[in-house]
Amino acid sequence: LKLMASARLVLTDSGGIQEETTILGVPCLTLRETTERPITVQVGGNRVVGTDPERILSGYRAVMAGGGRAPAAPPLWDGRAADRIVPILAARL
Repeated sequence: LKLMASARLVLTDSGGIQEETTILGVPCLTLRETTERPITVQVGGNRVVGTDPERILSGYRAVMAGGGRAPAAPPLWDGRAADRIVPILAARL
């Protein structure tokens, strides 16, 4: 995590790394054609570029042109999921 947190950009094919870079505010290029973590793309922290060298370079250039930092994490990634879930469960039990 320390290496990722200090990186300007991370390239990965791991879904978990896509989430970690998003919460850390580090841009990510995903070297696959799809992602099971679409929220990371929707908030702008992750780009799915596949394995084509031109797409990878294009993604790299776009990230570097933008300053190398990703937008904030999704609103519900605030570490307070239990605070939202417990009242719902309590009301239904």
